[in-house]
Amino acid sequence: MLKKSLALLSGVMIAFAAYAGGSNMLRHGHPDTYVVRKGDTLWSIAARFLNKPWLWPELWQANPQIHNPHHIYPGDVLSLAYLGNGEPSLVLKPRVIATPLNQAVAPIPLSELQTYLVDLRVFDHRDTLSKAPYVVGFEQNELRGIPGQFVYVMGLHDAKPGERFAVVRPSHVFTTFNADAGSRDQIAQDLDDDVSQYNGPWHRNTIGDGHFGKGHTLGYEAQVIGTIAVLRVNKPGEPVTTLLQSSTMEIRKGDRILPLDPHPYDSNYYPHAPKALPPNMRVIAFNDAFDAAGPKQVVALSAGSAEGVNNGQTYAIWQPGEHIINDVESSSFDHTFSKKVTLPSEFVGHVMIFRTFDHVSYGLIMDAQGPVKLGDKLELPE
Repeated sequence: MLKKSLALLSGVMIAFAAYAGGSNMLRHGHPDTYVVRKGDTLWSIAARFLNKPWLWPELWQANPQIHNPHHIYPGDVLSLAYLGNGEPSLVLKPRVIATPLNQAVAPIPLSELQTYLVDLRVFDHRDTLSKAPYVVGFEQNELRGIPGQFVYVMGLHDAKPGERFAVVRPSHVFTTFNADAGSRDQIAQDLDDDVSQYNGPWHRNTIGDGHFGKGHTLGYEAQVIGTIAVLRVNKPGEPVTTLLQSSTMEIRKGDRILPLDPHPYDSNYYPHAPKALPPNMRVIAFNDAFDAAGPKQVVALSAGSAEGVNNGQTYAIWQPGEHIINDVESSSFDHTFSKKVTLPSEFVGHVMIFRTFDHVSYGLIMDAQGPVKLGDKLELPE
């Protein structure tokens, strides 16, 4: 993913021009010049000039002095200048020669974002989760597990002492309806511990009208919530004894066990505009919200690598306008034949992709001027 982001970066900056060109994008009290120091990142440097540092490429896209915006080194001088049309631009004055001991500054490092990211996985088949090993109990018959406790796992065949695994919890099944990509509906339905659709009283079944279980499955989602290490393999048919090493929430019976992915995220992210917009790409699920999400929260989106989505792509989020009754042109006594009008869509914020699967991707809401809701549409950034 990272290599693809690098390859796309140089050709797609222009899509940000209208949005980043105005002086309102510049940070109040920004410096006129800045000398790059060891330990700087493109994120931290851009934050000195921009209100929204993930739009840093735009200040360089029309600047002939910067042939490769990734190759900025300690000692280089960045000067803020204005082009003939009044748009800002950064002028680079190289002061040093790059050597192995003088590495280029990094883009947005993982350390800047990892606090907000969530390890989520999407699987094509339900069996990957439903037939995976699972938590059957805890030491001293506790109801929940916390780090430092023994966790007993069924189905962990051929495990060896010292091996580590991920504890995951099934969360959503993503489904699409209608073959026409321009008008299809996408929904995320909650999953129960047995990886079946949850039908509890608070279950949010669809966006819009129900579809009675029909449709095409995009994937089954699970959230990584902990790690275990195998302590002892017992007799055949008995649970394996493991130690819960870490967790982001209490572990419960029925949580699944899968191989550990030591590197679920890229080490760096290059925010950039996508070349094209996948058809009808929308927000279909939240990670830690129910009705709406805001800045630094994670959302699931209804397009993935198969549709050309890759890490670092930044999209604008637009909220479709409500379909309301036109009271002025409608009868105040009988709304049966009332005239209706659809309000315009409104810009909500930006989301940056940080992980992709075949037909689903995950993004971090970078900024929002209102609540991000299920069904919000994604557009190319302006």
